[in-house]
This record gives sequence, structure tokens and C-alpha cells, in this order.
Amino acid sequence: MTNKLEAERPLSPHLQIYRPMLTMMMSIAHRITGFGNAVGFALLTWWLVAISIGPDAYATVDAFFGSLIGRVLLFLFTWSLIHHMLGGIRHLIWDTGHGLDKVSIEVFAWATIISSVVLTVLIWVAGYALMGGP
Repeated sequence: MTNKLEAERPLSPHLQIYRPMLTMMMSIAHRITGFGNAVGFALLTWWLVAISIGPDAYATVDAFFGSLIGRVLLFLFTWSLIHHMLGGIRHLIWDTGHGLDKVSIEVFAWATIISSVVLTVLIWVAGYALMGGP
């Protein structure tokens, strides 16, 4: 005969019992940016194919990327690439056996978040400056 407490207890841990931690959120963000990179590279492929097809196809893609939705997608793709890259660098550092203490892990996580946002904004500011404005 089983104990009543054993029967009601979950069989395995689930997200409801975990307190969200920065490292857990970074792991989830890394997976999301990986998916975002796949979508972004599909958009890049669309652009390259349109270039090879001709002016009409390119004009369609150019109009999309020039729209508000297109620019937001390009901005998010830029951030996704940078965030994913910095997360990869963070993991490479860990693979050397460095930065595995609790403080360093938190510092690396915050550095990844802040650096990815700052670098994305700097790239877009520089891009607009080189183009001569929006």
C-alpha cells in the first residue's frame, strides 16, 4: 500500500518548483537566439535569392526590409547574432576552466546582456551614420 503523500508528489522536477535564476534565463535566451538566428539567416537567404533573381524581386525584399516590421526584424537579428556569439564566447571561457565560480558566472551573464544591447545599438547607429540617416 502506498503512502498518500507519495502518490500526490510529482514524479520529476518541473518549472513550477524552480526559482528563475539569471543563469537559467541566459540558457533559455541562448536557445531563443539560436532559433532567431535561423529565422534571420532565412531572411538573409531571401535577400540573396532576390538579388540573383533580378530587380523586381530585389525591390520587393528591399521594400520589406525598409518597412518598420523589416527593420525591427533586422534589429532583432543583429541582437540575436551578437548575444548568441557572446554567449558562445562565455562558454568557451568556461571550457578552459576559468570563470566557474558563482560571482564570475553572474558577471559574465550581465556582461553578455549589457554588451549585446550596447553593441547592437552601436552597430545600428554606425550603420545609419554611414547611410546618412534613416
